[in-house]
Amino acid sequence: MSAVAAPTLEPAELLYGRLLASAAAGRGGEGAYRVADGGVRRLPIGRWLAPVDAADRALLRAAVPPVLDIGCGPGRHLAALAAAGHEGLGLDLSPVAVRIARARGAEAILRSVFADVPRAGTWRTALLLDGNIGIGGAPEALLRRTRELLAPGGAALVELDPPGAPTTRTRIRIEAGGDVSEWFRWARVGVDGIEPLAARAGLAAVDVLCVAGRWLARLRGA
Repeated sequence: MSAVAAPTLEPAELLYGRLLASAAAGRGGEGAYRVADGGVRRLPIGRWLAPVDAADRALLRAAVPPVLDIGCGPGRHLAALAAAGHEGLGLDLSPVAVRIARARGAEAILRSVFADVPRAGTWRTALLLDGNIGIGGAPEALLRRTRELLAPGGAALVELDPPGAPTTRTRIRIEAGGDVSEWFRWARVGVDGIEPLAARAGLAAVDVLCVAGRWLARLRGA
């Protein structure tokens, strides 16, 4: 009996980009992500490509321009802000996501938040929505970098898991059919865990909001 070849691993941003491109072209684009403990969850590609919904609009009411969207993906939040005449910039590691965001009227660049970011220290709002507090698997370091990018008095709007959910650090990978990405570090932060994390990063929790079942913390420089 011949051995089954292991799937070829590829960078997560490339597989993610292919899923976005397929879904945007109406060719499926179904995918999932696997957590290192074995759990598998669906990637909400369709929601990311759709216009903002009522919950998104409610969250964005707390965003004071100019807005920096960290991990902007295909740019639905930025597109809504631009349509309302608000200035914003998105950062993402996927070329396809950046291209789609720009096609929707958003300003977006291919950039890591930990690299040189235009207008650092001048952004009045930074967005970490759709679980992007998990970027890099080190939420404290991410929040510290976010604080550096904000203007004095600026705020970070951070989407969180519900009260009672733990703060965890893990590895995940993207899966789509027989295609598999490399493992990469990720984190999840619950409402109960954000205050000490923010304090260590030099931020203070101003308030916590629940909008249509989604939890959001507003953090300012301490």
